[in-house]
Amino acid sequence: MNIDFDAFIRDYKDDLADALENLDSDAMQQIVEYVLSILDSGGTIHFIGNGGSSGTPSHSAGDWSKELGIKTICHTDNVTALTAWANDTGYANVFAGALGTWAKEGDLVIGYSGSGNSENVLNGMDKAKEIGCRTAGITGNYKGGNGGKLAKIVDVTIVCKTTSMERIEDLQLIINHMIKEAVKAERGLPSHS
Repeated sequence: MNIDFDAFIRDYKDDLADALENLDSDAMQQIVEYVLSILDSGGTIHFIGNGGSSGTPSHSAGDWSKELGIKTICHTDNVTALTAWANDTGYANVFAGALGTWAKEGDLVIGYSGSGNSENVLNGMDKAKEIGCRTAGITGNYKGGNGGKLAKIVDVTIVCKTTSMERIEDLQLIINHMIKEAVKAERGLPSHS
């Protein structure tokens, strides 16, 4: 190997640990409160995300529906609808189209974008706000962008304090689990731990 593997791994872990230590607990608490409100109102949580940040929404929808008993939709999981919206209106509108069909006033839309600049996620958030949904973004400091445009347009944002897309995506899943477990603790639901 041409790299110092131990140093490489140490740097990865140190950056991840630093970003984890600097997560905005107030923003996470606000999202927990939104989720609790949706649980009480019978609304729906909509997850949207682009590229590598589309995997965590799918994971989140599965976890939260099963473990929290909350209605969730991951709009990247319906490939037929996703590709139809992309074909008919353009890829930038895949989430706006789906949310226009499925979202209702008072629902929660959570967008995942490592850069915070994924046009389809931004357009989805604009549509969500037009409908009257609450909005949250989980993003990062990719290329020093500090959450990009997403951080500026949603009601609450968690910006992972790392410039690494890989660590941002690692943290998106950790944040999903932290929020879910906090909701379970608040409601006295059993934990998997």
